[in-house]
Amino acid sequence: MLFTVLIGLITSSLIVPFGKFVKTKWGIILAFIPLLLFLYYLQYLPLINWDRSYVQHIDWIPSLGINFDFRLDGLSLLFSLLITGIGTCIFFYAKSYLKDDPYIDRFFGYLFMFMSAMLGLVLSDNIFLLFTFWELTSISSFFLIGFNNEKIESRKSALTALSVTGLGGFFLLAGLVLIGNIANTYSISELVSKAQLIQEHQLFPYILGLIILGAMTKSAQFPFHFWLPGAMKAPTPVSAYLHSATMVKAGIYLLARFYPILGNNTAWTYSLMIIGGITMLYGAFHSLFRTDMKGVLAYSTISALGILVFLLGLGTQDAIIAASVFIVVHALYKATLFLITGIIDHATHTRDLSVLQGLRKVLLPVAIAGFLAAISSAGVPLTFGFIGKDLIYEATLHSEKHLAIYLTVAAVITNILLVSAGFMAGIKPFFGKLPENLRK
Repeated sequence: MLFTVLIGLITSSLIVPFGKFVKTKWGIILAFIPLLLFLYYLQYLPLINWDRSYVQHIDWIPSLGINFDFRLDGLSLLFSLLITGIGTCIFFYAKSYLKDDPYIDRFFGYLFMFMSAMLGLVLSDNIFLLFTFWELTSISSFFLIGFNNEKIESRKSALTALSVTGLGGFFLLAGLVLIGNIANTYSISELVSKAQLIQEHQLFPYILGLIILGAMTKSAQFPFHFWLPGAMKAPTPVSAYLHSATMVKAGIYLLARFYPILGNNTAWTYSLMIIGGITMLYGAFHSLFRTDMKGVLAYSTISALGILVFLLGLGTQDAIIAASVFIVVHALYKATLFLITGIIDHATHTRDLSVLQGLRKVLLPVAIAGFLAAISSAGVPLTFGFIGKDLIYEATLHSEKHLAIYLTVAAVITNILLVSAGFMAGIKPFFGKLPENLRK
């Protein structure tokens, strides 16, 4: 597992002296690296189950309890496949999308660094190793969001994202230090067996608050959501990779990973249900009032992240299954919608939904992809999205009896609003009469 993390970092460093190679047609070879990593992790799919995982231990600073401990289980495998699978599509797409950019070599260097940081984060079995990669994702995303650094908006958005996620990293580190000191271990696997000790400690409320704050900032939960719409100043491949499938789900991963340690109590349940519930309704509602395609997708992403936090707050087996499926569902349709947005932006030089229409006449394959992504986001039967939405409703209906109806109503309202957002971004630009200025 270590080599899968290092290969991206090594490739990123080699791009510095061999950047000219990336600018040639042979630069497409770089896209095969995440593909090979995807195939590597895919082979573990039939081998991983509830009782079986793979562990790699390498001494780093054993005197401080800090080691290169990696663990591949169901949760980390799910995220590893998303990181490398969606990453493969993004790398191929970016090679064409940025083919005329003089700094495309720099872009791929940042992208490889980010991919490795995300892999390291989800595979880490040591809390300080996890935190190291957590911060590396913030740093690499700073460079990616601010890639168009000649524009003041890009620089401002990058600084805002780094400031918010960096502040969250500070909270997270404080919480991790407290957990490690109480349990006298920094191994995540060992912390699970000491969950009762941690939850009965007088500092547990502070630990819970610090960990949740760290996750909230990374996964754009209300009121820390504002950095995500601003980050849409980044090139479209960045938005598709970081802000739909990977980085924004790092906070979701953190909550899921620490659920066996900190969860299964009312403080955890109600905190996440309230935070996630507010975020999912807020994001879905605000997505209706955006005319920029990226703006619509940004707020619908915030809402989807709220749904995931909401489900993790429920904490039932049905809710965990629903969250796992929805992580994949959302990554697939949202990355597709972002990539479609990039194609439209390249072809028309605008993302304004008030002027975009009739594009099916000139971008028919893209229109078909947009239609499929939109109906999946809407949960239309026979689509993967239908399974995801159905599992969400099943989780809310099987929650506590006195809350089931309210939670289900909130989920239904959110999904109705998200249906509208998906159709605005995936279908509206392709129907109607093609404007004269777009016929060329």
